[in-house]
Amino acid sequence: MKVTGVLPLFLPFYRRLWPGRLAGISMALLKATALEAAILAGHLLLYPTGFAQERRSPALPAAEGTARLPVPSGPPVVLLHGFIDNRSVFVLLRRSLAQHGGQRVESLNYSPLTCDVRAAAELLGRHIEEICERTGSPRVDIVGHSLGGLIARYYVQCLGGDLRVRTLVTLGTPHAGTRVVPLADAHPIVRQMRPGSSVIEELSRPAPGCRTRFVSFWSDLDSIMDPVETARLEHPDLDTLNVQVSGIGHLALPVHPAVAAGIREALDAAHPGDALAGGLTVA
Repeated sequence: MKVTGVLPLFLPFYRRLWPGRLAGISMALLKATALEAAILAGHLLLYPTGFAQERRSPALPAAEGTARLPVPSGPPVVLLHGFIDNRSVFVLLRRSLAQHGGQRVESLNYSPLTCDVRAAAELLGRHIEEICERTGSPRVDIVGHSLGGLIARYYVQCLGGDLRVRTLVTLGTPHAGTRVVPLADAHPIVRQMRPGSSVIEELSRPAPGCRTRFVSFWSDLDSIMDPVETARLEHPDLDTLNVQVSGIGHLALPVHPAVAAGIREALDAAHPGDALAGGLTVA
């Protein structure tokens, strides 16, 4: 998720720097703030490279008499970006998943003008059907950053997407709604990410029999999640695992190698809680 201007992004950090509170500043907070600023600067440079939708071509049949390469064991992995962002945010994560997991990895863009989570979820569903038809895989895994995770969850939980999605990994997603940057409420999709919105209320309804496994990464230094625990997924009908990440902020979640390793474990493990229940600490 990216917001216009640097000040709203770091406002929760700035509040901790007012006179009288300097003694309480932790080194971890300062490091996380510096890392967020560096990632934001780097992402602004890469942002234009992600405007266009990813080019996809069907796999060509092997020529007669040639050996076939081993087929990846896992389903395709679909990456879905956050608010006013694009697929360029996943450059490092995509490389990590492709190198270590062997799965086919695809990134999807939705328009920055998107104003409705439900419409975006329907579009995601059409993309997933196309991917399954093209790859021959009956199911996919999804990794969604911020708003992307909320869109994917709506698709899974409210549009029957659990038939297609094996595992949904969310990174800093406002599952219970976030109160950060009140002035952004002029945008309809921001209002849908507020606590008590109609979308958040729909997602809190019963979801018996949902087949998808959910893994939610949330950070104790996430300046976009207010409160930070809103990125935890708590629902009695869903198979969920919440992984706390300590030491990094919102923008670092789809970038940091320790989180990438955790995502790989979540996608590879039949029971990811065995490896990730202790959370991740980023020094």
